[in-house]
Parts: sequence; structure tokens; C-alpha cells
Amino acid sequence: MARHLYLRRRRNFIRAAGVGAVAAGLAGTTSWLGGELEAAQNPNAQKLADLKKSPLSTSEKLNSYKDITTYNNFYEFGLDKGDPARHAGSLKPRPWSIVVEGQCGKPGTYHIEDIMKWFPLEERIYRLRCVEAWSMVIPWVGFPLSDFVKRFEPTSKAHYVEFRTLVDVKQMPGQSEPALQWPYVEGLRMDEAMHSLAIMAVGLYGEVLPNQNGAPIRLVVPWKYGFKGIKSIVRVRFVENQPVNTWQQTRASEYGFFANVNPDVDHPRWTQKSERRIGEFFRRKTLPFNGYADQVASLYAGMDLRKYY
Repeated sequence: MARHLYLRRRRNFIRAAGVGAVAAGLAGTTSWLGGELEAAQNPNAQKLADLKKSPLSTSEKLNSYKDITTYNNFYEFGLDKGDPARHAGSLKPRPWSIVVEGQCGKPGTYHIEDIMKWFPLEERIYRLRCVEAWSMVIPWVGFPLSDFVKRFEPTSKAHYVEFRTLVDVKQMPGQSEPALQWPYVEGLRMDEAMHSLAIMAVGLYGEVLPNQNGAPIRLVVPWKYGFKGIKSIVRVRFVENQPVNTWQQTRASEYGFFANVNPDVDHPRWTQKSERRIGEFFRRKTLPFNGYADQVASLYAGMDLRKYY
């Protein structure tokens, strides 16, 4: 079967079923020439000044601003890769606040402007690996999730951190469709949340985070598949029991809680051994934990990663 027909049939299947992963199409090319971006960023976006450079960043070639902002999943705005860029203008990222609750010493409602003042912002250039077997390299701007967590003084009963996305059909028209259960929910085990690689991102390419990429604040966990990176967060809960994340609710046989990038555990409908970096023609080998195994493998010592996928 021709690839374009295969991809079309898969997309039609997803829409009919209301669940599953949208296949990676052959869209997006990098615009990197001589170390400079050929295409400029959004000229109207707020620039983020005094950014620290992180030693945790990869030195790999970045995907272009166009790649990153026009090819992604954000089902709150539609099922196709280009839908977020087309429809996310309805999102109003200001004013914005996050409710913090659960097993912590400082619950409350906190405004995004105040949160951004608490921590020095830094650029983190990370690989992103989607569960659909495509990947990018993205220059996020943010701060360590561990610093955010410690700010609220979680108690000894806080074994997990749960995150929830905004629910507002007027701002997020894709929520009128039953593709997923809303709100989008994600979670991390506390030791994962406290790892130095996990960040809360508030920017991209030195500018405030575009709506289609999860404005005004999202989670980035680079050793996990991209669907763990919950966007447009409005609620954070410190909980004792493991949250049931959205894709577990939707299809638990295919999407687990941990979602660590693992080339040895295939998705039931496609291999995870290789990936297509957006902008490249040839596929590349997928690395365990998305290439971050040296830093994070110890978190899962003794665990059966086929069972805890």
C-alpha cells in the first residue's frame, strides 16, 4: 500500500474511533543555514531576556521555529498536526493562574507572572521523541520542575505529582469532540518530578511559549514520549496514589503511565526501534530513554519496563 494512502487510512481510523495516535506525515523541514535560522520567529512575541544556558542541553542541530510550531499534537485544537497552529489563536494565555492542592504545605492559586519571577529562566535544548515515532530538537525556555515542586512543600504523603490542562471549549474547540476525556491529565512519580532534567517550560526559541505549543506553561520530560508533556497547565495536585493519565484512560493496552522511550517495546501498531527526525529523510535509531539513559535509568532499576511501559 502506498504510504500516503496508509497514512490517510490511519487518520480516518483515529477520527472514527475517537482515540489513538495521529500518524506522522511527511511535513516540515528545517531552515538551518550556517548556524542561523532562515525563518524568523514570531516578530510580535514577547522576548525572554537574561536566559541562562544549561549544561544539560544537547548540542544537536535544532529544528526550525516553523517545524516546532506547525507540526505537533495538541488535541484540544484538533487531531491533525497542523490544527494547533491553525486554531490555537482562541487560547487566552493571560490572565492565567495555576491551582496547587493536595499533600503540600502551601496550597493556593498562583498567577503565571508571579511563578515566572520565582525562578531564573534558562534555555534547555532537548530531544523530543513522540510515541508516533517522529522526533525533534527543541530549544525550550523554563525552570526545573524540582524547584517548582519544592516551593509548595510537599508532605511525606506526596508520592506523585498530577497535572491538569485547561477545560474551556470556547478557547479549546477540540474539546467539543470526544477524542479524549477532558481535561487532559498527566502525572509523574515524585522522584521523576525531582529529577534535574524535568522542567516547566514557559518559552521557546527565546520567546514566550506559543499557544499551539502549550502556552503559557507546560511540562517537558525529555526521556519520556511526548504525550507526557502536558500543556496549558491550570492545576497541580500532590497525591499519594498514582494518577490515571489521559492516554491510560483512553487505551491502557497501548499507553502506560511511565511512557519512557524504549526501543525494545514496540507500540502494538508500529515499531519503536527507529524514528524520523522532522526535516530529515532517513530514519534514525531510537535510543533508550531518548538518549538520556545515563542520567535517568537508575530511577527504574529493578523495574520490568515491559510491564511498566
